[in-house]
Amino acid sequence: MNATLWWLVGATALMSALMKAIGPMALGGRELPAWFERVVRLFAPALLAALVVTQVFAVRGGHLGLGANAAGVAAAGVVFLRGGSVLVGVVIAVLVTAGLRLVT
Repeated sequence: MNATLWWLVGATALMSALMKAIGPMALGGRELPAWFERVVRLFAPALLAALVVTQVFAVRGGHLGLGANAAGVAAAGVVFLRGGSVLVGVVIAVLVTAGLRLVT
């Protein structure tokens, strides 16, 4: 591996640690309001949903990429709507995506 890559990995780890330390230092032991805690709890699911959507419907060559990824996520969505478990949904998504990639 390239030395520049290792410097990038180290800098990213350092920035991550610094960002995690800034919050407690800025609060100084004070309690957050209840409304703020509820909002902060929603950040992780919203970020995950945004990452999934941008990867599933990625723009390629100026066109919307509706392909195997989108079909796999849709299949998992159907499983979840029918009350299936997360494990079953993930397995179905993997199988549908892999099957479509194999065919196309």
